[in-house]
Amino acid sequence: MKDLAGKTAVVTGAASGIGLGVATSLAKAGVKVMLCDIEQGALDAAVARLKETNADVAGVKADVSLKAELQAAADATLERYGEVHILHNNAGVTGAGGYGAWNDASWNWTIGVNLMAVIWGVEIFGPLIERHGQGGHIVNTASIAGMISGSGNPYNVTKYGVVALSEGLRVELAPRNIGVSVLCPGFIRTNIVDSFRNLQDRYADAAHAVGAGTDLPTWLGGIRGRIDAGIDPMYVGELVREGIEGDWPYIFTDNEFEPYIDARFAGIKAGFDRIRGREPRR
Repeated sequence: MKDLAGKTAVVTGAASGIGLGVATSLAKAGVKVMLCDIEQGALDAAVARLKETNADVAGVKADVSLKAELQAAADATLERYGEVHILHNNAGVTGAGGYGAWNDASWNWTIGVNLMAVIWGVEIFGPLIERHGQGGHIVNTASIAGMISGSGNPYNVTKYGVVALSEGLRVELAPRNIGVSVLCPGFIRTNIVDSFRNLQDRYADAAHAVGAGTDLPTWLGGIRGRIDAGIDPMYVGELVREGIEGDWPYIFTDNEFEPYIDARFAGIKAGFDRIRGREPRR
């Protein structure tokens, strides 16, 4: 999508962090933006701040882990703007601990927000992008953890899922004139470490599924410093806008983890090399 001016975008998790950075960058490019978030106060503040720049923006509160609320956000977007061209499935949570600390609530919470909301976002908004025939673009926020797992915690599992979904959808939706990008950020200055602040009552037990033998502040404290000193989310917003305009398959924010991805690919290649020349039994 080379000319974004006048188009309409929906961004989830848009009240702060990467979502707000993307909403801001798109609004500066003349895009009409519906900001979607679970935090009403932060959402109202973000919309008000953008409106001060004469941006055409609005806000809708939604818990994206509930499909009905995501559908209601789509309905509100159509009522306000009439059509949708760009979807950024961005809302995400840290999830809880790794092996030895799992419980059903931690998996359900993390999968619900990080993966099912992306699936439902595509399911709900994809046909809306198709129907006007003008083309469009979908961006799904994964993480660099969707490329290098590090551990088997629910967060990393969901982010791998978002990468797989995005890669497949890019092939499927290209003939329909819809581009798909997956955003794999590194350490960005966001509020994700504090995502338990929005833990829904139905997932309350997820708060107990932290790193084995640690309490919640200790477990999260290991990455808080990196996040606090991370990349400016407004810069990430600019990268996402450029990725939409250039139809990038992958949007990375920095090169810090490139050697680890190279090592992963080398390990995969070595697996094929071990069986090269062998004739499989039929």
